[in-house]
Amino acid sequence: MVILGSHCSMKAPDYLAGSVKEALSYGANALMIYTGPPQNTLRKPVNALKIEEAKRLLHEHQIPVEHMIVHAPYIINLGNIVRKETYELAVEFLRKEIDRVEAIGAKYLILHPGSYTTSTLEEGMRQIVMGLNEVLTQEDQVIVCLETMAGKGSEIGFEFEQINELIHQCTYSDKLGVCLDTCHIHDAGYDVSDFDHILNEFDRIIGLERLKVIHINDSKNIKGARKDRHANLGEGHIGFESLAKVVHHPKLSHVIKILETPWIGNHAPYQIEIQMLRNNNYDPHALDVLKDEKTNS
Repeated sequence: MVILGSHCSMKAPDYLAGSVKEALSYGANALMIYTGPPQNTLRKPVNALKIEEAKRLLHEHQIPVEHMIVHAPYIINLGNIVRKETYELAVEFLRKEIDRVEAIGAKYLILHPGSYTTSTLEEGMRQIVMGLNEVLTQEDQVIVCLETMAGKGSEIGFEFEQINELIHQCTYSDKLGVCLDTCHIHDAGYDVSDFDHILNEFDRIIGLERLKVIHINDSKNIKGARKDRHANLGEGHIGFESLAKVVHHPKLSHVIKILETPWIGNHAPYQIEIQMLRNNNYDPHALDVLKDEKTNS
């Protein structure tokens, strides 16, 4: 079966157990969470997150705990060499996030590599490598997955070559993997409709064994726009057919796929989108019920 889920919230009172319940309500067998607000460092103590209850729920539904992905907060920017305090916060908090992910029992932590702000790409990449070398240890069980980026502003990681260089410059490169985002690579200029070519390029440059997670998102932008604006499945410039081919690709049956498509009003589209992807059957009107509710609310 395809390993497919979505971003799920984590909030009081059920915390992680509530995240698993939300994923199950979507018909998912995987999920992605933030361990707290993605824009700041506020975090509940790990022992308050109802981890054991979440693990019991996963076990009851035959979902491995490894199918629960954690995304690092956006405030972590290892590439900033202009503001020392920003870099130091990134290093300190990334280390804490890795420890939290290990305590939860998850295996993969998704990380945006960083932005070089007002310096240069090369300086930013060197700073990211330095930060990863400060953070990662040989004892870590968590794999930090560098996410492919759209190339917006001064983002680093919008080319496979950049990701590969970051990985292989690190001391503990075995602790690093990759999360490929379909919207991001499309916006960076890759042709998702020719995904076999993309996989061949990824394998040649990075190695398919590094690919641990795929974010499945359509894009509101034309290919190469370098803007990063997610769209619902079939409602963007990538299209449902191309995204379904990614989800069902025979070389990627073991890779965890996570939807990050936009909510429609106050409604998550994930149950509908997961069903369409599992059935490999696009219904252009499937999301209309949510749009109608948004209009009438």
